[in-house]
Amino acid sequence: MSLRALWVISHEKGDHVSVRFSRRFPTVEYRAKSLAGTSYQAVPEDSTVLQLLLTELGLADTDKPYVAQRDDCLSQQRTPALELHVDSSAKGVLWPVLAISHSPLILACLPLVEAGEPRPPLTSLLSVSQGLTLLEGLQRFLCGSGNKTDGDGLASRLAMMPSVLQQVCPLGTPLDVPKAGPPPTAVPAPAGSQRQPAWRTGHHRGRALVNVALTEMVRCMQYGNPSRQDLWDVYGTVTCKCEVEGVLPNVTVTLSLPPNGSPLQDILAHPCVTSLDSSILSASSVDDGSDGSAFSGPYKFPFCPPLEQFKLCSYTSQVPVPPILGSYQLKEEENQLRVSVSLKLHESVKNTFDFCEARLPFFNRDQMSSVEVKVSSGHLDVNKEKNLLVWVLGQKFPKSREVTMEGGIRFSGQVPGPVDPLYTDLTAYIKLFFKVPDMTLSGCSVDQHSVQVYSCAKPKILTCRDLQSKEYFIWNSTGPAPVSSGRMIL
Repeated sequence: MSLRALWVISHEKGDHVSVRFSRRFPTVEYRAKSLAGTSYQAVPEDSTVLQLLLTELGLADTDKPYVAQRDDCLSQQRTPALELHVDSSAKGVLWPVLAISHSPLILACLPLVEAGEPRPPLTSLLSVSQGLTLLEGLQRFLCGSGNKTDGDGLASRLAMMPSVLQQVCPLGTPLDVPKAGPPPTAVPAPAGSQRQPAWRTGHHRGRALVNVALTEMVRCMQYGNPSRQDLWDVYGTVTCKCEVEGVLPNVTVTLSLPPNGSPLQDILAHPCVTSLDSSILSASSVDDGSDGSAFSGPYKFPFCPPLEQFKLCSYTSQVPVPPILGSYQLKEEENQLRVSVSLKLHESVKNTFDFCEARLPFFNRDQMSSVEVKVSSGHLDVNKEKNLLVWVLGQKFPKSREVTMEGGIRFSGQVPGPVDPLYTDLTAYIKLFFKVPDMTLSGCSVDQHSVQVYSCAKPKILTCRDLQSKEYFIWNSTGPAPVSSGRMIL
């Protein structure tokens, strides 16, 4: 939902009426023009909107009890969603103009409606409810906690409207409503030639803090069959939350690799990054014929941060082995299903987990009636639907770094389990869920001492990294399994 325009109008007992504040959003207007095509109606000047709005609300020409374009029997009054006729043609209509009145203020906005003719019902338009919510929030902000306006207080709050809209409605997209009274993080823009970037929708004031989090995700498809190639890939994201003062604070985050680390590839950076070495962006996982001269760091990202949390960059990395190697075998034997599972943690991976578990779902079968399965580490749970085994491995593998599961399962429940045409006969998988703190497979890290902040206050700097599983499958090697013929797609 987006707004094409917004107006704040003052009317004091009908004697003096004026537009005290207005804001147009050109990017939203461009979208409106593209969507409407030949039926597009531009937003007229504020003076024209003011006159049309007052007429529609019955605040103009009070001496005339009947105004045709407002009081005609064919006109359907659907306040607070008004229809303003800019000219006599059928195309010259602005709809829906949302307006709420609280003496001595009228707040109005024109949401972007993406649906064409015939007009959809107002109740089906999210833009109407969100637009009214924003107007009511702005009304409370302008009127103060007592819901009353005074000349000086209203003037000061109107002066703050540009910075307030930067926070609650950046680029015409409502994200929040302002609180009554001055917003705590919004301060008037300092004088000078510095221009606020579009992605920084306000100014921070308070304790300085920079938080950088590096998360790597590993995906894997293991088949345990020489005729099928195992596949895995690693991709990482760097997320930042920078609470630093100033109009254009500068922050530099540096990613480092170990001496034998594989270069990062497919790097994408947030638009707030001010400069980046071209060699950083040139490394691609599509280029198989690498000559070994790829840039291997350190990777510096200087940027002017937004106020909210954002993704600074993302990357991929090629690692020689997956973190957990597995073997999964199912066999039909004497009216039961024999299960054999082996999982081994690679020696390069820290043996410390926030959590680690393996899930074994069973499709196209009855409920499990008996589970006679032993595990060498952790414990085994059966879900209440009796179609899923959950092997909780806890926070550590044993010293051998290897765990096993052996046993048999019988299916003779009264209620059939879930049905999926893909997982018939012995087509089955194990899905691993784990998170390893303070490590990445690529070896990539962010040292808090390498984070540079150019601001008027010295911030507290926090950094962390972790490795998480994402779509980590181990397929039954004794049955058919879906196979990809190429690289896993990000």
